[in-house]
Amino acid sequence: MAKKALISVSDKTGIVDFAKKLTSYGYEIISTGGTLKVLNEAGVKAVDISSVTGFPECLDGRVKTLHPKVHAGLLAMRDNKEHMDFLKKMEIDPIDIVVVNLYPFKETVKKPGIDLQTAIENIDIGGPTMLRSAAKNYQDVAVLVDPQDYAKVLDELSEGGIKKETKFYLMYKVYQHTSYYDTLIANYLRQKLDIEFPKKFTMAFDKAQDMRYGENPHQKAVFYKEAFDVKGSLATAVQLHGKELSYNNINDTNGALDLLREFTEPTIVAVKHANPCGVATAKTISEAFFKANAADPTSIFGGIIASNRTIDKDTAEQISKIFIEIVVAPDFTEEALAILEQKANIRLLKLPEIAQPIPDNCYDMKKVLGGLLVQEYDKMVVDESKCKTVTKAQPTKEQFEDMVFAMKVVKHTKSNAIVVAKDKTILGIGCGQVNRIRATKQAIEHSLTDTKGAVLASDAFFPFDDCVEAAHEGGIAAIMQPGGSIRDQLSIDACDKYGIAMVFSGDRHFKH
Repeated sequence: MAKKALISVSDKTGIVDFAKKLTSYGYEIISTGGTLKVLNEAGVKAVDISSVTGFPECLDGRVKTLHPKVHAGLLAMRDNKEHMDFLKKMEIDPIDIVVVNLYPFKETVKKPGIDLQTAIENIDIGGPTMLRSAAKNYQDVAVLVDPQDYAKVLDELSEGGIKKETKFYLMYKVYQHTSYYDTLIANYLRQKLDIEFPKKFTMAFDKAQDMRYGENPHQKAVFYKEAFDVKGSLATAVQLHGKELSYNNINDTNGALDLLREFTEPTIVAVKHANPCGVATAKTISEAFFKANAADPTSIFGGIIASNRTIDKDTAEQISKIFIEIVVAPDFTEEALAILEQKANIRLLKLPEIAQPIPDNCYDMKKVLGGLLVQEYDKMVVDESKCKTVTKAQPTKEQFEDMVFAMKVVKHTKSNAIVVAKDKTILGIGCGQVNRIRATKQAIEHSLTDTKGAVLASDAFFPFDDCVEAAHEGGIAAIMQPGGSIRDQLSIDACDKYGIAMVFSGDRHFKH
């Protein structure tokens, strides 16, 4: 009896050549619908699945392979006499190779304007069922979901037969494939139902890049991107110049983009080791870069630059004078590219939708050993309706705007976090400290320019009045902090003593 191969694919890459080779090795081809037509037109002899099942395709193609003559032929264990006797009694032929890939659900729902019914019609039922049946019986059935595996299978057939370890690997690929497919569908439906935190949580990712190493050279690493593109995310950027991004490059650049989204005016964000090290806004992007760099030229060295405006010639000339790892921007002028591309090691990333806000259906996640922390993204900064000036001194309009500016940076700085700012430029940052007074002193001491008249923002309340004392010594004129400490009055009294304006924002911004 000739061996049988069942072929039914949406992605027809390489399928004609593969089927021709199978027939040369003595396989009879069974096929369906569009695949059958393609094979026959290419001169490959193949029979319709209906001739096997004795039952016509029906319900607009919803039912064609869901039949005992198909699944018994897939699931029958060849070394089980009862199984094989049953096949013989029912006149069912075993199926030895299955080549199936599924309706393009992902590609369908990514198209604009796709309605729910169209999406549902592109949910494959028979395909996953055949795949799972064939994979369960991997010892006897080779099942392929990936055209990249065709060559390996043909090579082994030419040498006498498909190896058992290859069939086991193909089995693994099937369940990985169907799991991914079902996750895409479940997440699409979850979004339609606006379910925020489901009882069972799954997500689908595609490998984007194998990396040389992770945070350190002894760690292996890979970059996966979400199955559905998130507009404005680093995963959708186009690299124009430079070598591949590293693990740390991606992590740091993502942090720069998160902070950059807080601003609408021309803004430059500089990041080093996942913390901001220079942020400024101005009338032009060139001026913004000058201000951000001047605030801390030491820390920006070897850092990452994110811009929410096209990088022009003037800005490129400034960048070219220092060592910068990455520049990400909506675009680069031809003159800017010509200047920056002279630096062999700089990475240039074009991200036209750089200002796109984070969608509501995205999660902020942190992997911990044995579990996963999932939360909404922190999308607010300062709710002015909650703000309350608690001191005798009142902040000026300019000071309040600077405090909101500083709070945007605080929000994206590792806690404990303190930021000192003036004229919408960061002067000093205290980040990742284990107590607030240390962060406060660090922010003031690290300021390269005079902090007299500057403002200070804190990610959480002041537990004592020592932060106010340090602020006074640094010449700080106004403070914004969430408030809420049982000792708030101590800080208020200290501010009144020194004539410092203090605003309680009512919301903290821890970042761990």
